[in-house]
Formats: sequence, structure tokens, C-alpha cells
Amino acid sequence: MKKEEAEMGFEESHAAWIAHHLASRKGERRSRLERGHHHGEALFARNVWWEVFGNFDDLHPEFEVPDWRGRSYFADFAWITRFIRLIIEVKGFASHVRDMDRQRFCGELNRETFLFGMGFDVISFAYDDVEQRPEVCVALLRMVVSRYRSHQPPVTRALMAEKEILRLAVQSVEPIRPKDVADHFEIDVKTAVSMLRKLCEKGWFRPCPRGNGERVVRYEWVRGALEY
Repeated sequence: MKKEEAEMGFEESHAAWIAHHLASRKGERRSRLERGHHHGEALFARNVWWEVFGNFDDLHPEFEVPDWRGRSYFADFAWITRFIRLIIEVKGFASHVRDMDRQRFCGELNRETFLFGMGFDVISFAYDDVEQRPEVCVALLRMVVSRYRSHQPPVTRALMAEKEILRLAVQSVEPIRPKDVADHFEIDVKTAVSMLRKLCEKGWFRPCPRGNGERVVRYEWVRGALEY
């Protein structure tokens, strides 16, 4: 394929990919994508991701995840498949090193460790490499991809499902319902209730009874369960 044709393929695919995610988001999630996906992120998409994959399947820009305090954090990219949960950051020297104070440094490390505990891997690329030495980033990303393709997932489906329920609860304003879990996983409500009860037994959640306390309709994330 000629360089011009390849370039046009990227431009069209990138525009359609961003438009798709904008159409599926509202409020702060949409606003964050509009504000956050700019030069550095677009450069990574062009110079690195597109070179490795040639498409944007399963890649999410400005992906919202919780930090260890339950607050929203937007990662530059997340590659999410049935068994892969990879956070990708593009870090500039000024914002991530030169202007980093001790509190922000601690917060960043805590966030990355919490994400690992939630089943995500986290990798970072330097903006300077993405811009000036993209071939290095391409080689490194291919190494990461080969790791996923050559190994079985490190956690069971059940554990991944439990962590996904926790993620839903952290992002929800109110305690979650079994129906919320059922709709998310496309399972029946009875199975969702069973999953939530197991999480209560682990101490991650607690039931929220309604009325006289006999009927449980919602389940609340126990914030202290993640404090060490």
C-alpha cells in the first residue's frame, strides 16, 4: 500500500473511532475525551498503535477507571478484550517528571498498584519516544502483545468478574442492584445475586436492606475493605 493510502486509512479510522466513543458517552466522560485526546495521544495512535494493529478494535481512549480512593481517573488508553485489561499512558517529561511533587508521585504509584490489583496491567511510553523514536515504542508494544498471545490469562474468569463488579460499584453514585450486574454481564438476576452475595462473604460488599430489613435490593461497596 502506498504511503498516502495508508495515511488516509489511519485518518478515516481514527476519526470514526473517536466519533464512535464520543457518541457513546455523556457528561464528564464525553467532555474528558474531547479535552484529553489531543496531540500526544493522537501521535501514539498514529505512530505506534496503528503500526502494530492497523485498527482500533478493543482500544478505548480516555478510559475511566477508579483509583484506590474510589475517585475517577482517566487513562490515556485501555486495551480491553475478553482476557486482556491493559492501561497505556503517554507521559511527557514536563507533566510527569519535572512538575511532579511528592504527593502526586505517591498518588501515581498507589493508583498503578491499585489498578494491578483490579486486574489491569499498566505500561507507559515517553512522549519524546512516541514523537521522535516511534520504532522503539512499536518494538516494545509488540513485545507486550506477544506476551498476551503466548500465555494464558493470569486470573480466573470468576476473579475477573468479581473485579468488574467492584469497578461498577466504584463508578456508581448509588449502591448497585443485582439487575445492574445482570445487565452488564448479560446473565440472569439470580446468578447476579449469587455473585454479589459471594462478594459480601469476602467483605468487599455489604447488603442494603429496604423497609423492615428483610429484603435486600442493593449492595454497597465496602470502601474500607481496600485500605491496607
